[in-house]
Amino acid sequence: MNLKSSMEFLMELEVNNERNWFKENEKNYREARGSFESFINELIPALKKMDESIDLEDAKSCMFRIYRDVRFSKNKDPYKTNFGAFIAKGGRKSTFAGYYVHMQPDQSFLGGGIYMPQPPYLKAIRNAIFRDAARYKAIINKAEFKSVFEGVYGEKLKTAPKGFPKDFPDIDLLRNKHYAVTHPVDNEFWIKGDPVVSAMKVFEKQFEFNQYLNEIVESV
Repeated sequence: MNLKSSMEFLMELEVNNERNWFKENEKNYREARGSFESFINELIPALKKMDESIDLEDAKSCMFRIYRDVRFSKNKDPYKTNFGAFIAKGGRKSTFAGYYVHMQPDQSFLGGGIYMPQPPYLKAIRNAIFRDAARYKAIINKAEFKSVFEGVYGEKLKTAPKGFPKDFPDIDLLRNKHYAVTHPVDNEFWIKGDPVVSAMKVFEKQFEFNQYLNEIVESV
């Protein structure tokens, strides 16, 4: 599978992010989105073989819209300059940990986990790590995991989260606001070789991390 047309459309959109251009190039958009959708439709069954929690049948339930909500944003560009999909139990709005695919010129990445977990789930994750930090550390410190992911993604609290002792030896693990990971990929990722096979090589190393988080989410 080759996603060159999808990448080329996004490159053009970056410099022509306005409604008239988009309308004139809607056919190209449909073709570009269709290629990305076909990729996700091939990726879903591959992920389901590995992770039985995924209950999706096709890409429509996990892909994100390209249209931006500009009502409360200083950036008034009407369109996102990426294609994205979150493959998890329940689809793109799931509270469960899943697998995220982000195609964007020079900014593509694979990853997942739970981005911005809702307060009950965030507290449950922190409680689980507090009770048994060794289990969590064994996952994120595994050589295979670290060969793909630099660490847990995103901003952290400056101090201990409310309700947890500041002198907890692994307090740094509780200060995450997200329990998610990212792995950057270059533009060639989508064009050379089979991106489904390449993506699965990354997601296989993420599976245990997601499994751990979903066990916690299921218990809430």
